[in-house]
Amino acid sequence: MEWPHDPDGEEGSEGKRKYDMAIIAKKVDETEDFPLERDEFVAEHGDDPIRINYKKVVPMREIFEYAEPEEFETMVDMHKAVGDAMRAGDFWDYHPTGKDTDTKHA
Repeated sequence: MEWPHDPDGEEGSEGKRKYDMAIIAKKVDETEDFPLERDEFVAEHGDDPIRINYKKVVPMREIFEYAEPEEFETMVDMHKAVGDAMRAGDFWDYHPTGKDTDTKHA
């Protein structure tokens, strides 16, 4: 896919390779942008490349196809929704198993 900018360049990663939620979080201002309308956010940033891992990059809109609700009240709410969307869309390779999987981090 032809990206609007290099996902690993200055605009995409500030000179260092960043991944999924770190890239998405940089697109919002925690104090000014919330509550945040999901569909407006995707309309503005949906084609932006989001690096999932060292070999996979997807447009942000693919992740947000799985994101609920339609509005995020806080940055924490958005992070939770994006995490749920990443799991629902099977974007992450790591999936914890066993007892208390909700407390394990990828």
